[in-house]
Amino acid sequence: MSVQAAYLSIILIWSTTPLAIQWSTEGSGFLFAVTTRMLIGVLICLLLMWLLKVAMPFHRKARQTYLVAGLGIFGAMFCVYWGARYIPSGLIALLFGLQPIIASIAAIFWLDERGFTPLKVSGTVLGFLGLAAIFGSGITIGPHAWAAVSIVLVAVVLQSISLVWVKRIGADIPALAVTSGSLMLVVPLFMVSWLLLDGTLPTTLVPRAGWSILYLGVFGSVLGFSLYFYVIKRLEAGQTALITLITPVSALLLGQVLNGEKIQAVVWFGAACILSGLMLHQWQVLSTVFQRLIVRRD
Repeated sequence: MSVQAAYLSIILIWSTTPLAIQWSTEGSGFLFAVTTRMLIGVLICLLLMWLLKVAMPFHRKARQTYLVAGLGIFGAMFCVYWGARYIPSGLIALLFGLQPIIASIAAIFWLDERGFTPLKVSGTVLGFLGLAAIFGSGITIGPHAWAAVSIVLVAVVLQSISLVWVKRIGADIPALAVTSGSLMLVVPLFMVSWLLLDGTLPTTLVPRAGWSILYLGVFGSVLGFSLYFYVIKRLEAGQTALITLITPVSALLLGQVLNGEKIQAVVWFGAACILSGLMLHQWQVLSTVFQRLIVRRD
């Protein structure tokens, strides 16, 4: 698959994932929903590896990759599923829009990537200004909203660090193997968490929740994670997270149309700041893409 096709697929999946996460917890605890999702995902991954005859390496760098990727997935998903109960799905996607900035900051210290240019500094400041506006709004969208926004931000940091760390390890292994290896670590962690913190099965599973869990297990976990690891091996960490420039807008619109979510005006202002900051932060990448498109048209 080309990097461009993988990019488009990830955008489509990530745009629908926050809303599907919210729907998947209807009528059940969030730990049951995420554990079931990951279990479906790892079973499908292992089946695909067997059908496609993809080997799973177990050398040192491979084991490190599985561990880092798995811990990143576990921490981020635990936080996101907890927070999704209290804030709109579009706001979750918006907060994940900060991932390119956080990933770039981490890449300065861990990778041999270029430091901050004046545009990147301006974009970073504008992005965090938007985050401050969201917090300063009072977030009256529901109970525990402040805590939910904070915990989702922790998820963004964990996923950003995991992204950069996996690239730093530099293991040349198939993306499907990375997904399978990381999910094999994640599933037991979630099962233990569910047993210790919840341990109850839903008496009835809401149809929309069931379909959402299945969708997330197949697309959100298997295809989404595989394409994600496929892309980060081929691009810089900041370029990889460029996907989040589009997904916050599409996720906000989907939340309003399909879930009746209402976003405060101040939050929309924060969204505009974050997205404008992302454009400045990734301006060099965007300008290069535009130049290539113009050259091809000519």
